[in-house]
Amino acid sequence: MIDMTLFGAKTMLAMGSPQSGQQVPVAMQLVPLLLFGVIAYVLLFRPQQKRQKEHAELLKSVKKGDKVVTTGGVIGVVVSVQDKAVTLRSADTKLEVTKSAIAEITERSGESSES
Repeated sequence: MIDMTLFGAKTMLAMGSPQSGQQVPVAMQLVPLLLFGVIAYVLLFRPQQKRQKEHAELLKSVKKGDKVVTTGGVIGVVVSVQDKAVTLRSADTKLEVTKSAIAEITERSGESSES
C-alpha cells in the first residue's frame, strides 16, 4: 500500500526550487495583497461605516414622545432631547442617558404599534 502523503512529499521535493530565470515580477507578487485589501474593505469596513451612518441619522431623528430602547436594554419614552443627552421616562423613573446609548426607536411619537 502506498502512503499518498509521503508520495506527494517526495514529488514536491523532486521538483526542486524554481530556476532563477523564472522569478515572478514584483507587480504580480502584490496582486494577492491588493486583492486581500479590497476584499477586507468590502466585507469589513464598508458595512461598519454604513451602520455608523444609519445610527447617526437615527440619533438625529429622535424627538419627544418616541419610544426607544437603549444599548443597556432600558425601554422608555423620550421626555426631552438635548445636544448630547436624552431624558427617558421608564415606568416610574426618569433617566438621563447619552444619545449614543439609544439602540433603536421602536415607536415614533404619534404612531401606534399594531402588534
